[in-house]
Amino acid sequence: MGVNKNIFIRTKDFLVSGEEFNLMFCEEFDFLKTDPVPAADKLQDYYKSTEYISHTDSKRGIFDFVYAVVKLISIKKKAGYIESKVSKGSILDVGIGTGDFLVELQKRGWDVYGTEPNPDARKKAESKGLFPVSDLGKFQNHRFDVITLWHVLEHIPDLFTTVELLAGLLKPGGLLIIAVPNYKSYDAEFYGKYWAAYDVPRHIYHFSKTSIKKIFKSDFILEEIKPLVFDSYYVSLLSEKYKTGKKISLKSIFTGWRSNRKAKKSGEYSSLIYCLKRKG
Repeated sequence: MGVNKNIFIRTKDFLVSGEEFNLMFCEEFDFLKTDPVPAADKLQDYYKSTEYISHTDSKRGIFDFVYAVVKLISIKKKAGYIESKVSKGSILDVGIGTGDFLVELQKRGWDVYGTEPNPDARKKAESKGLFPVSDLGKFQNHRFDVITLWHVLEHIPDLFTTVELLAGLLKPGGLLIIAVPNYKSYDAEFYGKYWAAYDVPRHIYHFSKTSIKKIFKSDFILEEIKPLVFDSYYVSLLSEKYKTGKKISLKSIFTGWRSNRKAKKSGEYSSLIYCLKRKG
């Protein structure tokens, strides 16, 4: 696998460092890759921000409040979606953040497991009665009915090694459910380098529908693709802030709505859920 020398777009880290990064287009897998990728011992520094809200339970400002409301609604929808596929069983959530999704599944009777590399987020999850571990390697002797990655795959540096590991952790016929941003959405096109879901360098890979089909084709069957319709609004709100400095913008709401409207025909929503079944 090689990333060619075509720079798709140049953007920057709007959250922490202000550093600029290139997004390089890989024709073989139709994804973009952040360049350069910070060294592993430096990458965690780019998550050290009170505004990185997936590692906190903060509700201090408008973005935190909107995120918290959408998160609560999304957790119920995600849990319901999984139970429409599998009634009960064991579930591994990769990158649990502060753990609210697994808390919901635990209440519903699931046998829950999770990973979370960030120690502060891990502590918050532990305070809710969960026992996340730092990495997938801790589960090498387990086999799960369902594995989920909610906006996590884009953060993983060793992408193809992780895909193989995920396949090995699932029971034959087990489900892998992945949610990732879609760089071919209208809001991505509209905001360009200001598109918040590029989120460099925390997001290392940037996927399309074609990307996911190609990356997982060896061990999985793609069963379904579903939209995350709230994401276009939240991402547009943040993107408008990065572009204009405005914390609240009606234009961003319109852009999110327009992105979803266009996606009804194209299928290119701001973020997509992929439901994949383990072969065998």
